[in-house]
Amino acid sequence: MAAAGKRAAIVIPTLNEGQAIAGVIGELPGDIAAAIIIADSGSQDGTQEAARAAGAHVLELGVRGYGRACAAGAAAAPADCDIIVFMDGDGADRGDLLAQLVGPIAAGEADFVIASRTRALREPGSMNVHQVFAGWLLGLGIGALTGTRYRDMCAYRAIRRSALARLELREMTYGWNIEMQIKAAQAGLRIREIPLPYRCRAGGSSKVAGNLRGTLRASWQILTVFIRVARSAPVR
Repeated sequence: MAAAGKRAAIVIPTLNEGQAIAGVIGELPGDIAAAIIIADSGSQDGTQEAARAAGAHVLELGVRGYGRACAAGAAAAPADCDIIVFMDGDGADRGDLLAQLVGPIAAGEADFVIASRTRALREPGSMNVHQVFAGWLLGLGIGALTGTRYRDMCAYRAIRRSALARLELREMTYGWNIEMQIKAAQAGLRIREIPLPYRCRAGGSSKVAGNLRGTLRASWQILTVFIRVARSAPVR
């Protein structure tokens, strides 16, 4: 069911997700997803062409950076979209369950809703042990810092557009997500974490969990952002 009076823009940062992106776009319910924006960081496998053929608007960024792609996609959302949704382009997130994510915001019950993969049924192999542990550990850290306890750092999330602007996110790396979660708690946003099923990726390879180098780089970026935001003044 569409959210009455609310329109959602779906932002999907991509880098070589050509095998999965058409399915990701096709699964999104059209009565909720008013705009689908692919923020592409220079794919070489046909991602951009497949996304356009599936009906999405494609931003060709030419430079890499997960946070940079998310920020560019959010900035390109139509002005009448009240809710911004972020999700991965690998097919692991359940786009068909989008209503569960945006529903609390559309109903005026929440400002920020994040999916939790660890509290719901997930396919075997969809998450590595170190991913689960990292999410648990970071959740403890954020809880100690802000009083808000997260169970996961899932990329699948929805936020009220006005709330996103208020957070003034500036992290352009994989630390974008944790910066959002910390600042959302500091700002006193109404936060809801909901269990959603999680699948194995539909194609391609993970830029973070797929290899040791990617995991270490992303972990360092996330840790650096945690320390920086923890030291900064809380969002008002």
